Amino acid sequence: MMIWSQSDNGPVSVTASDRKNLLSDLGDRFENNQGFSVATLNLDHVVKLRRDGEFRLAYGAHSHVTADGNPIVWLSRLAGQDVSLIPGSELIEPLVALAAKHKIQIALYGSNTTSLNNASVALKEKNPDLEVAFIKAPEMGFDPNSQIAVEDMQELAASGARLCFIALGAPKQEQLAVRAQQLHPNIGFVSIGAGLNFIAGTETRAPAWVRKIAGEWIWRMVADPKRLVGRYSACLLAMPGLTLTALRTRFGKQGKPS
Repeated sequence: MMIWSQSDNGPVSVTASDRKNLLSDLGDRFENNQGFSVATLNLDHVVKLRRDGEFRLAYGAHSHVTADGNPIVWLSRLAGQDVSLIPGSELIEPLVALAAKHKIQIALYGSNTTSLNNASVALKEKNPDLEVAFIKAPEMGFDPNSQIAVEDMQELAASGARLCFIALGAPKQEQLAVRAQQLHPNIGFVSIGAGLNFIAGTETRAPAWVRKIAGEWIWRMVADPKRLVGRYSACLLAMPGLTLTALRTRFGKQGKPS
């Protein structure tokens, strides 16, 4: 298994090999009134894990980690671990359908009020039985370790929601997911980044053909170069070391993640 980073909570690795098994396990947790926390690992997260101790602690505490980017899939397979691509944005609709099937109320947290409200309408149009029990966009500068975060999660729990999609971006969403899941162990928290914005129509995802050729990162960088050129440059620089780690893992010489 490819270990992307070491945390005091244990190694960070992809634990959900494919979407079918992931959804089956989360459905069982709904039935058993058991919570969970799902993180969607991409190359940017791997870079952040190297330098952010709190982020490593949060990732290591998640119950499920998926491969959110093609480089994570490729490197995992190079290391001998067969995993499928499971982007957070593509988990929302199947999880919502699963929640509606199990009569689980959901919550939308993060992003902005317009996106959350539009996403709620769009999701309910596709799933008439769905109940959205809680919607909240925290103020700018939100701190997942603050008392406000605790109060918001208490309000969410009081609403009856048992599945929450968190759209705050890394590392805030992963830190909040783990903290909230510890406070409310019967609720599931899923970090989905810009996924709700795609559903709401306030942000445009790369076309399917671009995603098929693994070019979504180029699409996003061209759309927002000021924010993403530096991020993706750091990701590209990390690839040689990660490739070496994958090869060492495959051939039985596991070293520290590069």
